[in-house]
Amino acid sequence: MSPLQLLHWTGRNGTKILAIGVLVGFAIPPLAQLARPMLVPMLLLPLIIALMRLDWQIMGSYVGRPVMIGLITFWALIVSPVAAYLVTEALGIGGGLQTALVLMTAAPPIVSAAAIALFVGLNGELVVVAVIVCMVLAPFTLPLIALALLGLELQISLLEFMLRLGGLIGSAFIVAAIARKIAGPAWLRRQAPSLDAGAVLAMLVFALAIMDGVTEFTFQRPIYVVACIVAAFLANLVLQGVSSLLFLKFGGRDAMTIGLLSGNCNMGLVLAVLADKASFEVIVFFAMGQLPMYMLPAVLSPIYRRFSGRPPAPPAKPPQV
Repeated sequence: MSPLQLLHWTGRNGTKILAIGVLVGFAIPPLAQLARPMLVPMLLLPLIIALMRLDWQIMGSYVGRPVMIGLITFWALIVSPVAAYLVTEALGIGGGLQTALVLMTAAPPIVSAAAIALFVGLNGELVVVAVIVCMVLAPFTLPLIALALLGLELQISLLEFMLRLGGLIGSAFIVAAIARKIAGPAWLRRQAPSLDAGAVLAMLVFALAIMDGVTEFTFQRPIYVVACIVAAFLANLVLQGVSSLLFLKFGGRDAMTIGLLSGNCNMGLVLAVLADKASFEVIVFFAMGQLPMYMLPAVLSPIYRRFSGRPPAPPAKPPQV
């Protein structure tokens, strides 16, 4: 097996590799500790790669549908976190778990949602547009939701929060724009499999890094960790289900796509913004929140396939050795 074949195989098996990465980081704490300094760079690299590969003409098809994109954005960035706050208040959930749930729902969708959507036969073009719009608006909406509207104590000023998030997203756009200009569209098309593999490997390192300290914390507070796992899976599933039902008027495929976007939130981006300001309870939830994001697509694939009206991408063949 050549290095190029290995890269291509890695790109095609991204979901499985990422799921393994989370478990490895939990099972082998020294690896998680080693990867920890790479948390922020490995968070930004998949976003940069996605922006490099993005065909900006895709956005043109949605220019005539601003209402749809606006509703998706409003639901994802405003309604969902407010609903999460109200539900946690009603259930008597407070402390770090409530903070983490509200921050999760206030975050924009994960960048890798586009790849997941394509694999399960959903609307990848819609995912790309929605992710970009949410990413652009998140520096303005997330701080307001977290600090002003919800009154959460994050020990970080509104201006500092907005500048950090805007700096992360803005730097990714700038680097991607420069790389696109230098590489050119032809090179980007030829190297697409290798770029996908690079994104997968970056996300693997991120999955390892975010588990740093979680294993020790699990032995200290196992009940809280179990609560985080249950809450993460429930939140993901409920967000996907409710979102899909609310947007059924756009058709089954697009509704399921919006559900996928809503349930898979970019907690890593929020963690990168908060840096040392985040409590470890929040970090633990964000770490456990990676589990449903990497595991549910495979479980829900038959449902996605039914509403997509098309078969998903065929499973990747193992590399020849």
